[in-house]
Amino acid sequence: MRARLLAGAVAGTLALAGLAATAGPASAADDAQLSVFHGVPGLTVDVYVNGKLTLDDFKPGKMAGPLDLSAGTYKVAITAADAKDDSKPAIGPVDLKLAAGKNYTAVAHLGTDGKPTATLFTNDTSTTKAGQGRITVRHVANAPAVDVLAGKDAVISGLENPDEKVLDLPAGTVSASVVAAGTTKPALLGPADVKVTEGTNTILYAWGDATTDPSTLALATQMITGLHGNPSGVQAGELGLAADHPTPVWPFALGALALLGVATMAVVRRRVTQED
Repeated sequence: MRARLLAGAVAGTLALAGLAATAGPASAADDAQLSVFHGVPGLTVDVYVNGKLTLDDFKPGKMAGPLDLSAGTYKVAITAADAKDDSKPAIGPVDLKLAAGKNYTAVAHLGTDGKPTATLFTNDTSTTKAGQGRITVRHVANAPAVDVLAGKDAVISGLENPDEKVLDLPAGTVSASVVAAGTTKPALLGPADVKVTEGTNTILYAWGDATTDPSTLALATQMITGLHGNPSGVQAGELGLAADHPTPVWPFALGALALLGVATMAVVRRRVTQED
């Protein structure tokens, strides 16, 4: 499921060069979880939630969250960096409706027209079968439709911006690449080894600008764990791992940004708050 969250032009673009993020489980059944994926090339911004500065100097290449929020509607505005307040937003303000028990990722990215936009994705946290993991592929790049290859075979065909495809697969490692729809090469992204982990939703984001600057195309990964029949019915946690470039870790709290850690591509810090 997905819904458009933000739309509009901004003087510059928001982007993600790869990510590494840490997270924990929802604190209560009536909470929703929200992560923000910064996925469009070139502009540092501030993010306000309900009029409060939540992300300060949110730079290209960052993922924030997830934040546990009570179900309800939140007003989000994106301003130029170091704005005094959210009275002159570059994007928004928009109303973000979050339902209890749901897990969301809001992705700022480029549309196929090259303009900044955003999409709110609902992450699939349903229970996986024994021995299986979940792969979610999201096309959020300024690029035509793509195919996703596992080895030489297309496992996803004709995926368009800003759509997603969800697959439940046997645990293991697959060599994945992203190519223009109907082709097998050259690869727009990859090949890259993707680990299918039992009880985990591994979410792959293909982002960047294939039209103006193909060098910005990249893959980024977000992982939601604990989906293999946890007795409490709540996922054990969530983390992200950079697929291409090193980036800091930026979890956030409503009303204030807390810098909790810095990670390279090969290092991920994980907070575990619940045992299976």
